[in-house]
Amino acid sequence: MVTGRKKPSPQPAVSREIEHLVIDASYIAVAHTYLAFAAFVSALFLGCALHYKKIVKNGVAGYPEEWFPSVSATIGDWYPERNIFQILIAMTSGPRFALVFLQYLLTRTPDSALPSWVLFAGIVRTLACGGWVFITSNDDHDVHDVLMVLYIVCNVPWMLGGIMCTPVKHVQARRRRRIVTIAFFGSIIPMVYFFIQHKVRRIPGAYTQYSFFEWGLILLDVLYDTISEIDFKVSNLQIALGISLNSSTRRNNIRPLPPSGGTEVTSAPDNEPEAGSEPPSSLAISKAKPTTASDGPDSEARIRGHALRGLQHSICSMSEFRSVLSFTADVYLSYLFWSIVTALLTTLFYFSVWELGLSGAEAALFVYLSPVLLGIVPLRNWAVTRWGRVTLRTLSLVGLVAYKLDDPLERLWAVIGANVTVLLSQVADWTAGEDTRQGFLLGTGLILSSLSKHANHSNNPVWPMLNEETGGYNKTGMAVAVCALLELATRPSEPPGETKPNEEKSVSAAVKTTVVHNWLPSSIALGSLFFTLHCMLTDSSTVIAWSWTGYKDGQPKGPLPHLHGSLTLIAQSLGLIVPALLPASTSSALLTHPFWFAYGCVSAFVMYRFRDWTGFVGGLNFAIFCMSILPSVLSQNSVGQGIKAGRRYFVAFLVAILFYLANVWTVAYAFVPGGVYLRERTDLVLIAQFAALSLAFCWPSKVLTKPRPCLHLPRATRTRIHTLLGLLSLTSVLVTLCHWPVMGPRPYKPGTGVFNAGIWTVHFGIDNAGHDSQHRIRDVIRDMQLDVVGLLETDLHRTVYGNRDLTRVIAKELGYYVDLGPGPNLHTWGAVLLSKFPIIHSHHHLLPSPAGELAPAIVAILDVYGTEITVVVSHNGQEEDLLDRELQSKELARIMAASYPRPVVFLGYVVTKPLAARPAPYDILVNDGLVYDIDPHDLDRWCEYILYRGLYRTAYARVSRGIVTDTELQIGQFVLPKHGFELTNQTEESRLLRSWKEDLPEDHWFPMEYYGNEHQGGVNGHYYHVFNTPLYYKLPEDALV
Repeated sequence: MVTGRKKPSPQPAVSREIEHLVIDASYIAVAHTYLAFAAFVSALFLGCALHYKKIVKNGVAGYPEEWFPSVSATIGDWYPERNIFQILIAMTSGPRFALVFLQYLLTRTPDSALPSWVLFAGIVRTLACGGWVFITSNDDHDVHDVLMVLYIVCNVPWMLGGIMCTPVKHVQARRRRRIVTIAFFGSIIPMVYFFIQHKVRRIPGAYTQYSFFEWGLILLDVLYDTISEIDFKVSNLQIALGISLNSSTRRNNIRPLPPSGGTEVTSAPDNEPEAGSEPPSSLAISKAKPTTASDGPDSEARIRGHALRGLQHSICSMSEFRSVLSFTADVYLSYLFWSIVTALLTTLFYFSVWELGLSGAEAALFVYLSPVLLGIVPLRNWAVTRWGRVTLRTLSLVGLVAYKLDDPLERLWAVIGANVTVLLSQVADWTAGEDTRQGFLLGTGLILSSLSKHANHSNNPVWPMLNEETGGYNKTGMAVAVCALLELATRPSEPPGETKPNEEKSVSAAVKTTVVHNWLPSSIALGSLFFTLHCMLTDSSTVIAWSWTGYKDGQPKGPLPHLHGSLTLIAQSLGLIVPALLPASTSSALLTHPFWFAYGCVSAFVMYRFRDWTGFVGGLNFAIFCMSILPSVLSQNSVGQGIKAGRRYFVAFLVAILFYLANVWTVAYAFVPGGVYLRERTDLVLIAQFAALSLAFCWPSKVLTKPRPCLHLPRATRTRIHTLLGLLSLTSVLVTLCHWPVMGPRPYKPGTGVFNAGIWTVHFGIDNAGHDSQHRIRDVIRDMQLDVVGLLETDLHRTVYGNRDLTRVIAKELGYYVDLGPGPNLHTWGAVLLSKFPIIHSHHHLLPSPAGELAPAIVAILDVYGTEITVVVSHNGQEEDLLDRELQSKELARIMAASYPRPVVFLGYVVTKPLAARPAPYDILVNDGLVYDIDPHDLDRWCEYILYRGLYRTAYARVSRGIVTDTELQIGQFVLPKHGFELTNQTEESRLLRSWKEDLPEDHWFPMEYYGNEHQGGVNGHYYHVFNTPLYYKLPEDALV
């Protein structure tokens, strides 16, 4: 059926103006902000006013220990705050969805999918917010937590994507988004820490601290969305109600924002509505107030120009994103380089520990010479290609997978192979560099490695000596490494955004001016610097260990590793910022000037010569110096090398190897050939380091004069380095806050007068399987409830030990005062004192050792239940050095006798038979030191001894070593006499009266779980041995305790 065209109306057309309502889009962001804040603030106010003690109470504690409510308890537990909050949040959902869609319309481009992903994340984030708001923890705790975690996870793409999609000219919005994002994700770290303190360790008051960070996240989250108001205002984004969107309307009413951020003209409909007809209800969004424009060539040209600028903006944003991604991947690959290189010495040292001398595994050290292979031109040319880099880096991951190998020898071979490939790849990258970017990447990777150790109790989380049971995050490290390698494999040939056209000439000039005619001095300097960085700056607490001397008047005399290690990391970052911050010519002149070298020498002298805070300040300046010259020294070796790359880096790493050996020889002189020449001569090694470093400086002498390297760095890379170093410094402070003790150490049996003291030689923190033993040691100390512990062979701040701090896990998780004992610059095997009681005063001794190894001792006065007790922890020399043992024993006896009549507990490694006559140590210590043996009838002893005076001894236990070490743990239990009363009846017969444990209060019992033998019973291979049970002793009948 065919119909005709409708006839026009005979009445004249009546003109009627179309009415519409225009709303500024920024009002949407404002409405969202006020509604969100009103919801949370009203809930908090009403909750505190009506149900304060109920909402601060949790499963661990209530008021007054907990005094600030969590978000979950505030919004979801009680009427009417819960209902008012949910009503206001429901009202917020409209502006929230509108804000998400408006942000997408503002940033979308036809050539980028990133705004779409941000839109998707924003929608999921909003729905997840509704989920945890309306499904409270009381309704379903698991669902509430899952939705909360999903909400936080969605904030990652929402916030980071929002930053990258922010229009170029919206500088203020981008800056504010960065600040809020950094604060948001930085707050998650302490929040998780305090949640663990509450949930796992069940510490009263921890949930209140957690709540502060939880409310902080809410505030930051709302503030981030508030920033959209700035975008909408700058873009003049408006919403118009009542504009026709019929088929005749132009489709370009909604268009992406031009990069200029200017206004945009929206054309009028092609056809006016018929007279007498109602315009359909509709909504339009525009970047300017609706105006009329003709559809002419000028209008089309403007549209094409805006589209072109939008495309350029999109390409620029994606290029910047890819450049940032490439830079991040390179930093992580540098981190893996340091992780794998430092893992070699710790892996091979396992064999030296068990041999107590050279085992042959030390030959693996010469793997560091593998860069000599780059002298083979085809190999070097392949190594600098994309697939050469990817292949070598992928092969190096075997060093991370090695944690799965149970056999220490197989693990060593895997780490050797990983070092060969990672060194070839890293050094090839150095040779291909045309600016100082590689030096900065090497430095940031070092700081990231040190930061990861600071956060992970002084252990690198991807070392093969760690696994899931010992604090490793190997799988996480592997996953991130795979992502970095995928980025490297798909990276454009030239990293986008690194060098601008107007910078190419300066780069070429820099290359020409950095050529060093004599390669040998710069190679020697690089080898010395590489060793120095490895020796002193791969752990934030090494400099602290050099300066530590103990306690005075109940306070530490110097910095503490877990609290002040972040200062070392900040100093490293400052040092690396110096060459990045200064202009290239100024930086080159300053950092190669003899005055800067003099600054480094003075810093090293203060660090070596002085102690406590003065020495630590010297160490911080030493860190600044070493990090500041890294780009300069590396650039002298990395430009214009050609086929000389092999010999350059062969010499550099040969110098480093010589320093590694010299560093060990200063302390292990008794076990290595030629050790007598470097015995206790760290000063000579340090002087040699600086003599080698001096070759990288420009001296007036004609012999050493060479062109200064021009430290050119592209502007984009410079900005990223500044940002990254700032983030690393901030993270180090946040890690320190997470490690900050919530409460001070407390004895296991307060108010009883009973305390347990133990002595254990822990074999440098490496167990029988070659893994870190901190967690196993912690478990035994916790189970045995040791209030005072002496740990021996604990000075791990050397390259071969991994620059570790053996006390970090125990001190943080169990709560102890720590005295680290003599530092690595005093050339001992180390001794540590852990105490649940305040350390009033402590002093470190180097016992007389004319022939053998230096013997350390810690003499401390503890406040034990209000009574001052002297505790001595010592590691005496070996049986081969008879004179040393005699002199050391006399000195220890003098110290103990001088403290009379104060009570004494001696915890030492003595190497003597029980009851042995002079000149054996036993008789000297017991008789001259005015102390008693814990049980002179125990004749099956050789190394470890516990002696005491002025206390009642009520128990004595010997616990097998398990796989932790090669030496047992000995424990003595003591009781203080009642305050104001003296000891009674201290005859030998009275002191040695045995007792059944049932005849003593349960406070005196050792754990029943440790009864067993090597075949059954016990805990993790530890059990009571020798007597197969702890020995218990009766108190004198008239004793008052």
